[in-house]
Amino acid sequence: MHSDKSTSTVGIAQLLKCIFVREWSIAVRNPGQWLNPLLFFVIVVSLFPLGIGPSPDTLETIAPGIMWVSALLAVLLSLDALFNADFADGTLEQMVLSGQSMSLIVLAKVLVHWLLSGLPLLVLSPILGLLLNLSLDTMPVLMISLFLGTLSMSLIGAIGAALTVGLNQAGVLLSLLVLPLTVPVLIFGSASVAAAASDISATGPLLILASVLILALSLAPLATALALRIGVSGSN
Repeated sequence: MHSDKSTSTVGIAQLLKCIFVREWSIAVRNPGQWLNPLLFFVIVVSLFPLGIGPSPDTLETIAPGIMWVSALLAVLLSLDALFNADFADGTLEQMVLSGQSMSLIVLAKVLVHWLLSGLPLLVLSPILGLLLNLSLDTMPVLMISLFLGTLSMSLIGAIGAALTVGLNQAGVLLSLLVLPLTVPVLIFGSASVAAAASDISATGPLLILASVLILALSLAPLATALALRIGVSGSN
């Protein structure tokens, strides 16, 4: 019994490793897929001080909303390519028919997506936060909230990407599906940063973000795998 469990664990680890390495190598060969959302995030955040003016108080007040709306739109911009390339070349159908756990495959793909789209936003956020006059004391909360929120958005967005896989001009439909589901992440993410900027405890909003992430980790891979199976079977 113990041997069977060990073999199963090794098999799962190998599957995750293979999918992760494959997705990473494909993403590295196509830098535009992850550079475009990152540049979009930087440009949008940088334009607000020019459009609104350099008033420190005004920038500090609206900074949490700017950072989070920009991050949400940047993540949405990168979701369309999550499954479409695999669907177009038949790889997705092979994955579905392989007998391997689609939930694990989805989880590995989403993790690579976050490492290339969410993590760079996380790294650049302190610099852009200073541009919007956020204090250094606010930066830890900003980074923690973006870590929890962008990972949740990648998981939730994967469901929308799976539901629209193979559709022509699916970008608008994908946004309409995903945006309502990510509104709680946006609200509590910006609330946590605003609380930290006002010297108020941000523990409550951060705990809610963590709860959303746990829920997304539990349900999103299963829902995404089901949507992909339906999408692939419907295209045949």
